[in-house]
Amino acid sequence: MSSSQYQTEAAAKFEAKLKQSISPLVLEKASQIKLLICDVDGVLSDGKVYFTNQGDELKNFNIKDGLGIKLLQQSGIQVAIITGRQSAIVEHRAHELGIKLLYQGRPDKRATFSEIIQQLNLQPEQVAHIGDDLPDLPLMNLSGLGISVADAYFFVKQQADWITQMPGGSGAVREVADLLLSAQDKLSAILESYQQ
Repeated sequence: MSSSQYQTEAAAKFEAKLKQSISPLVLEKASQIKLLICDVDGVLSDGKVYFTNQGDELKNFNIKDGLGIKLLQQSGIQVAIITGRQSAIVEHRAHELGIKLLYQGRPDKRATFSEIIQQLNLQPEQVAHIGDDLPDLPLMNLSGLGISVADAYFFVKQQADWITQMPGGSGAVREVADLLLSAQDKLSAILESYQQ
């Protein structure tokens, strides 16, 4: 077996194994997703907010999540951020990742959800939302695929279609990217491209 055949087979096996670990209903829902909406605190970050003595706010973001977002975008799945808080750090991170659909200071996330799907001409079943706490529930329930991070508030996890294995800010969004790409038969080709 040639090296390239081995790489193709290894990528296909990984995607197949991943699919086996996910329920058919979740895979079916994930196969239709054209937009992933992310919360920030507790999802893209670990939910901790640090302040310096000068009053500057600090957050940490996971590089694996960033690559997952880039892979989704390259595969035709758009990514949006809707958050109730306002932060220059989030604006900087969104710009860095090429996320143009950034909505900060939006306590009523439902109105923003409607605005986005109308703008993109999408149906709710084509949207996935990942959250961690009660303010995320309305969007999780409106979306075709509602996802919670592993360390989400217990009631949010009970309402989710799927729960990541990783906590927020620690690769949970990357897991979602793998789920969506795998369900749409795009992951193995991406994995293979990184082996060449």
